[in-house]
Amino acid sequence: MMDPTLNENIQFDCFRGCAVTRDEKTGETRCTYRQGCCKLEVYDWLTGVSQEQYGNYFEVRFKNTRKGIYVNGSGQSIKTGDLVIVEAQNGHDLGIVTLEGPIVARQMAAKGIDTEKNPLRRIYRKARPYDIDKWQEAIAREQETMIRARVLAANLGLEMKIGDVEFQGDGTKAIFYYIADGRVDFRQLIKDFAEEFHIRVEMKQIGARQEAGLIGGLGVCGRELCCANYITSFQSITTAAARVQDLSLNPQKLAGQCGKLKCCLNYEVAAYQDAQSRIPRVPEPLEFMDGQAWLVKTDILRETMYFSYEKGSLSNIYPLSAEEVREIQQMNRRGEKPDTLKPDYVPAAPEFVTAVGDDSISRFDEARKKKRRNGRNRGRQGNGGRQNNGSKKQDA
Repeated sequence: MMDPTLNENIQFDCFRGCAVTRDEKTGETRCTYRQGCCKLEVYDWLTGVSQEQYGNYFEVRFKNTRKGIYVNGSGQSIKTGDLVIVEAQNGHDLGIVTLEGPIVARQMAAKGIDTEKNPLRRIYRKARPYDIDKWQEAIAREQETMIRARVLAANLGLEMKIGDVEFQGDGTKAIFYYIADGRVDFRQLIKDFAEEFHIRVEMKQIGARQEAGLIGGLGVCGRELCCANYITSFQSITTAAARVQDLSLNPQKLAGQCGKLKCCLNYEVAAYQDAQSRIPRVPEPLEFMDGQAWLVKTDILRETMYFSYEKGSLSNIYPLSAEEVREIQQMNRRGEKPDTLKPDYVPAAPEFVTAVGDDSISRFDEARKKKRRNGRNRGRQGNGGRQNNGSKKQDA
């Protein structure tokens, strides 16, 4: 059981999915794996299933969206949650084992990893306390390095933004994630970084959505940003997704915190496309015996269409199902006209409301109640003299 005194010194690193504690008595640094803390979490639905051919394959996760498949070449018994030292391009890195067993083979097949053409990198050994201390020292330098790197890039006049910095486990290399609209010549910048920080430098360009995922935040829905929660592969999003859902083409409404179209616009496109396939097109008004009915609104998911005898008017509208509209169109093609659009009941009010006024900041203020004067007092003020005199005479 963990000592309760350690809770005061605990630090949660959600970028890597771990919790770090320091023992004040011994000075030892402990790092524990927190399942589900990072958006790269994968549910192991093959827990307990063992296959010998995949016994030495493990998924190792690093910071943010970086993880890979490694083969155990140490001979040690490794399991999920262990901190391991792995092979890197230069030096070594430290990561957390997140998957083991046959589920790793599924991940390899999904990513198209061929071990014969591209041999996997190795796991050297489990991380020792010295490795963890050195790793934490490198992590502590990331924020300061990122701020200083932005200053150096601004001094060179480069049109780019350093979004994040990730140090390698041995502290000898760092990955600088940057965002830029166009091509950037950062050859001189790499020299300045190497001279300033005394490390090997790797520049990695990311998009606006990936940067928002690194920074995090809350969306207009009140939930955590999808790009920071679980999205790792970003699909192209166009205004066609908004048109299919009959949304207002307002850039301020459709754009997310990254300045691009919201990723959630693609979530319900398939459902709307399926519903629209059953809704007939109405290029012309429907013909009735008492006049023409114009289409003014369509509820796509309910497959209900609203018509009015006045073109563009929302005052008196009548709902019709998609099947009824299709039948009326077939009657009009045959030269037949239904009697009327008006049903026996009162016309239905539109179930949609306008968003005008939603941006007003005063909409949350409570309405001030007007003070009402007593009607009896107002009567006394107007005719009070006569009433009072009359009452005195009666009393007399």
